[in-house]
Order: sequence, then C-alpha cells, then structure tokens
Amino acid sequence: MEDSFIQLDDLPDEILTIILKKLPNYQVLYSLIDVNERLDTIAQDSIFTSYLTLVPCRNDLKQFTNRMLHRFCDKILPIIGYKIQWLNVDSSFMDRIFLSTIYPNLTGLGLYNVALETARDLFTNTSYFIHIFENQLSSLVIYINEREEPRSSIKDINIFLFTQIFAMFNNLQCLNLNPFDLRVVVDSYEDCLYLLDGRFNKLNKFNVTICSSNVPSLPLINNKKKLSNLKCFLLRHKSVLLVYNTFLIPLLHRMSNLEELSLYFVNHNTPIIDGNDLEMNIMNYMRKLKKFKFNIRSVISLNNQVYLPSHEYIQNTFKNLKNNQIISCIDYFPKANEFHCHIYSYPYTWNYYDNITNNFHGGLFKRVYEISLFDERSFEREFFLKIAKSFPCIEELRLHNREPQKNDNQQWSIIEYPHLIRLDLVQTHENYVEQFLNNTKVCLLNDIDLRVDYNTLQRVAGNFTSDATRINCSKIKCLFLYNEPELSLDLKDYFPLAKIC
Repeated sequence: MEDSFIQLDDLPDEILTIILKKLPNYQVLYSLIDVNERLDTIAQDSIFTSYLTLVPCRNDLKQFTNRMLHRFCDKILPIIGYKIQWLNVDSSFMDRIFLSTIYPNLTGLGLYNVALETARDLFTNTSYFIHIFENQLSSLVIYINEREEPRSSIKDINIFLFTQIFAMFNNLQCLNLNPFDLRVVVDSYEDCLYLLDGRFNKLNKFNVTICSSNVPSLPLINNKKKLSNLKCFLLRHKSVLLVYNTFLIPLLHRMSNLEELSLYFVNHNTPIIDGNDLEMNIMNYMRKLKKFKFNIRSVISLNNQVYLPSHEYIQNTFKNLKNNQIISCIDYFPKANEFHCHIYSYPYTWNYYDNITNNFHGGLFKRVYEISLFDERSFEREFFLKIAKSFPCIEELRLHNREPQKNDNQQWSIIEYPHLIRLDLVQTHENYVEQFLNNTKVCLLNDIDLRVDYNTLQRVAGNFTSDATRINCSKIKCLFLYNEPELSLDLKDYFPLAKIC
C-alpha cells in the first residue's frame, strides 16, 4: 500500500514474524492491517498488539504524520483495541486515540510529554479519561513536560496528581510519575508516611526520594498497617537521615512481602550500620527478599569513642550475605572529628557516588555520571588516574580537598575525562585547580561548566597570562566565579568562549 514502511516477499509466516519483530509495533500495524487476510492475521497477533507505543522518537517525527494518526484512529485501533494491554501515548495524540475505540483489556498506560495544564484537566473528577479507565488500570506512567516550567509549579502538580490518582484509580498497583527522573520526590519523612499510610494497599512498587533532614517537631505518624502487596521499595535520602530507628526501620517492618529493596542514605547519630544491623533489623523481617541493594554511610563523632571497628571487622559482619558482593570502607577525619563507615552492594546500581576518599577500592562503575571527591589527606596523581579508570562515563565532578599535593611536579601520563562537562573546584587547594586546567596533565572536552574561586584561579593562571593553562581555559563554556571582583579584560580574553557568571 502507499506509504508502506516495508515490502514483503512470499515468506513463511514464521519467518515473516521473526523479521517483523525487529520493527516497532506501530510500523507493523500501519503497514499490514487491511492489506490482505494473511497479513491481517499476522499483524493482529498479540506479539504486535498487546504492547503498543504511539510516541514519536526524534528521528521518527517526519514519519509519524497526521495521516498515520488518522489511519490508526479510523482503521487500526477499532480493530485491535480489545487486544491492547499496555498503551504508551504522546499527549498531543491523547484525545483522538482514547476516543477512537474502547480498550476493555488495557491495564497499563504511559502518558508522555504531558503539559501541566493538561495534567490538571486530565485528572479532574469530570474528565472522560477518569470515567473510562478508573476501574481497570493497574499501572500508570506519567512523564510531565517540565521544560520552561517553574519548579514550584511542578511540585504543586505533583501533589495534585498524587491526591487525584490514588483517590480515583481503585486498582492501581504501580505508579511512576516523572518530573524528577522517575522518582517520587517528597520533602519530608511525614510526606513519605502519608503516601504509605495503607489506603493505597494495592501498590506493589514504590520509589521515593526524601529531600529534607529536618526532624519532625511532633511524633511521626503512628501507622502500623501492613503493606502486604508491596513487592519493591526504593528509597534515596538526599540529605542526612537522622531517624533511622524511629522512621526507616518501623516503615520497613510493615513491608514483610518485599522481594526487592534498595536503600541509599547517610546516617548520623546512631550506632554504625553494618551487616549485623542489616540482618537483624531488616532482612530477618523480609523472608521473601530476593534483591537487596544498599549504599549506606554511617557518620559518628570521634568524641568519647572507646572502640571503633576495623575494615576487617565490618567486612566480616556480611559473612551471611553469601549471594552479595559487599564493599566496605573506613575513614577517619580528625579535623572534622568524624568517623565514616561506608558500605555498599556491588555491582553498583546508582548514577552518583558521593564523598570518594583516598581509601576508595577501585572497581568499574559504568553507570555513574556524577561523583564527588573528599578527604583531609591530599589527592595525588595516582588517585585521579584510578578515578578516571573506575568512572569512565562521569559528566560531573565535585572536588573538596584543601590539602596541597605532595608530588604535584612529577611527570605522569595525561588523565582523560572524555565525558566531563561540569567541574566544581570551589573548595579545593590551588594544586587541583592547576592540575585540571593544565592541558599537559588533564585533557578536557570543549563546553565545560567550571565553578572556581576567583583568587585561586587568578594565581593558577598567572594573572591570566600563563600559557600552561590557556588551552583548557579556552574550552570553558560557563565560568562561575566565587569571590569575584569586577571583571577584567584579561579574564575575558583568557576565557574567550565562556559566559562568566
């Protein structure tokens, strides 16, 4: 037929099906439905109809035309609507697609590129969308289009959507809401507990990020209802967790049927969390747990500490976790008067790795794009070579180290960070600023965002005349200066491509 994506020969059905599975389902349906009886039968197989995506990719924009949409709504969807179990839809097509036919077996729905106003209208009590799907959806994915929207508006719509969705969709088991990288973002411990107070007892997966570390002035919500249908729980705490025993442990004890658990937090002011603690307080309450991934840093004061555990002791506490590879790291920081114990499961599954010290064990972390480096001992060149090798895909690096390097004049091979685009050197000794800006030591990409103290930068760059740092400085796209006086012509000439902030 005209505009067909593919041309077919007289192949057996089995071979033809194998070939067609290489194509997106919507292309198969558009090209084969209503051509002839044989191709109709193949195209209407559940392989091509049970899961359908009608969201154009960037390189498909010209192909996904109004003519194609018209054919789907008039010809194709009325034929296969009863076979569709999961449907992904772009918001611009939403009304035409939903009203073109009925979807009696649809249990999963993805809504993409949804504007804030559209989201508000869609989830009101009088919406046709609610009337059609409120009793049949068990899984719902929503991608809010947050471009050019203020963060406060996104937070407001988050609250509205949660309130409406959980109140209206009686059979909902899984919700992914994305203004923040597919995570439910809440401000406080109380917000998390309100969402898990038992009224949405059919949820089986919950992914939450808690932003604030403020300890509630009032007692935490007294809720002991079991979350018996919850199979997967993922928690990240962006600040410092101060209520491990009073918030997190009681919450986890309500999830006795969990099969997958992921925890990421920094813990203050409680005993060190090690393998014994995790086994006694968490795993013993979750007999069905199959996957347990964690990244936990315990921080305690060195004051009045009679005994502090060794690395060997911490590692030995995980002897019963035979199916997991556990990495532990011990650090003492006399100036901060702190002891840190960092434990995490490996392979590492997070996209960020914070507070890497000289005791870093190495390894390969291909999924990590953001790292921060911190220590009270100097970072030498060997350390940065290890970082570059262990994190080949990093895009953002933050460095906090005030100690001068001991061997900064040694000759080494050039260190490369092939994907680095954001570099924060504000809280560093000038040795590290010089290292990253000297092209004989570090090779930077073009279009780097650099944050740095103005006085440190001026010294390292020889009052913006040094040739040693000129090449890397010419690659800076945005220069964020701290303690900056009035901008000089020398500075602007030294960073010819940079927007100076």
